Amino acid sequence: MTQNLPVAIIGAGPVGLAAAARLVERGLEPVIFERGASAGAAMSEWGHVRVFSPWAFNIDDAAHSLLKQIGWEAPAPHGHPTGAEIVERYLAPLAAHPDIAPHLKLEAEVISIARQGLDKASNTGRTNAPFSIRWRDGRGTEHRQLARAVIDATGTWASPNPIGIDSLPVPGETCAIDRIAYGIPDASGSAKTTYANKRVLVLGGGHSAINVVLDLLRLKETAPGTRVVWGLRRNRIEKLLGGGINDQLPERGALGLAARKAIDSGAIEVRAPFAIERIDQTPDGLRVAALQGGHETELTVDRIVVATGFRPQLDMLRELRIGLDPVVEATPKLAPLIDPNFHSCGSVRPHGAAELAHPEPGFYIIGAKSYGRAPTFLMKTGYEQARSVVAEIAGDHEAARRVELVLPETGVCSLPPPTGAKKTADKAAPASSCCGAAA
Repeated sequence: MTQNLPVAIIGAGPVGLAAAARLVERGLEPVIFERGASAGAAMSEWGHVRVFSPWAFNIDDAAHSLLKQIGWEAPAPHGHPTGAEIVERYLAPLAAHPDIAPHLKLEAEVISIARQGLDKASNTGRTNAPFSIRWRDGRGTEHRQLARAVIDATGTWASPNPIGIDSLPVPGETCAIDRIAYGIPDASGSAKTTYANKRVLVLGGGHSAINVVLDLLRLKETAPGTRVVWGLRRNRIEKLLGGGINDQLPERGALGLAARKAIDSGAIEVRAPFAIERIDQTPDGLRVAALQGGHETELTVDRIVVATGFRPQLDMLRELRIGLDPVVEATPKLAPLIDPNFHSCGSVRPHGAAELAHPEPGFYIIGAKSYGRAPTFLMKTGYEQARSVVAEIAGDHEAARRVELVLPETGVCSLPPPTGAKKTADKAAPASSCCGAAA
């Protein structure tokens, strides 16, 4: 019987481990697959970044209860941790907990998920068939695990968007990959020799891009030859800079204010709207051909940092019946709540198992991956998703639908455009209300 099988969790990041804690809380057995060598491996890759949500938003309630059993002391709730601090002070102790550690498989990459003995088109006995999970260990050996339900909490960090404004790689991007970084490199820390006194083009219109730009400006204080060019695909600087002092997450607001100050001072060359057409390698660096405001332009740089967001990796789910919105790639019930074409400042409406359900009973995507291509996600959202989904798997349908999610609002996002900026762009777009992208 499938009821005697464990619940499979894919991904041992904050949301995956929160789901594991919820399963333990309800007396259900988890089996957790983590592709990396340790819990929170993806978060460790951006460990130098300080998050804009305080500790109180970054610790799951069930996980907190588990950790208190072994004498763990929670960090001060109002402090703002780095990614590395979240891993070291929270995820690592949680992964080592005696109720979690025996069920955690590290260096375990899930290859595919299906219903045992059934392909995607097979109906007979489908609901009662266990899930069959194929996974590969660190030595390359493949294994199979049966599960009563599957929770995909793999996130999107491993699937960054390419450079093209059409979300496709531009000509020359693949060949220049050794001089292109995706995500948030530690430009003023471990990677400073890569960027010091270099011409760096940063692409992106969200908080990740702001983090990279500000980090490069810190590097410039000790390496004055560092030149920072910021390319925005769209000329919507007001949306990028966000709510400032009115943001209920002060650290998020501070990012926008710091970026505005840097733009006003001329420390950053802003190019918008900026769409790269191709990249050529030359003896002098990377020659970037682009359209800026509809006109052809070129610039030569040494490095490119692509902070244009991420997308869900769906290959391992091909034999499951998943239902995704064609635009956002979230479930059809969740997509209207988070679609960046329509979503503006304010809290995400409470959601849980009902909104996250797929045509495949017992399968759920939670965490950042549940948002598909939508950019704005907080860990606390994922924790509430985990609580609701685990309740549904446990058969506690009332608790699954009793979703309580309170998130801070972005505040007033409409700010006057910066003055004195060193930028070559079309006429500034009018101010608008927005929720600034998180990636």
